[in-house]
Amino acid sequence: MKNLFILFFFSLVTFAQTTNQCVLDQKSGKPMLVGICSREAIQDSSFAWWFNPEYENYELDKETLSHVKMDNEFHSITIVMGTWCSDSRREVPRFYKILDSLNFPSAKVKLIMVDRKKEAAEVNIASLNIELVPTMIIYNDGLEIGRIVETPKETLEKDLAAILTKK
Repeated sequence: MKNLFILFFFSLVTFAQTTNQCVLDQKSGKPMLVGICSREAIQDSSFAWWFNPEYENYELDKETLSHVKMDNEFHSITIVMGTWCSDSRREVPRFYKILDSLNFPSAKVKLIMVDRKKEAAEVNIASLNIELVPTMIIYNDGLEIGRIVETPKETLEKDLAAILTKK
């Protein structure tokens, strides 16, 4: 029994992932988040200076959003971004505002931060095939149905609507 407990303990330690891990960006000398993060990490910390104004000032396309239907049971989203990236700092707060307007549950959004090499510390993101950030990946019942990469083709609202209505 003691050996089983020790094995269990080391398994937890080995597979536990640090959240909201902040490191120093060697290029800029500024803090940078890596790995799995919470929305609060970018909203209420040293990153709020760009998140909050972008979120507050973004004007939603309410007409397009009135036609967007997200299934809170089956849809989920993974956002891969870099706090060092200007596109991420612009698009991710706007995307969160859209999700909030749709009452999409925050528990269904996974936020992964990458460094300039597109690596996410302890999180292996190779299977996500991330080339540019931000990348917002939309899933239906665990299967990818579309993604918005770097900047929207039209608008975030229209791109999301197109992904959700794609046959």
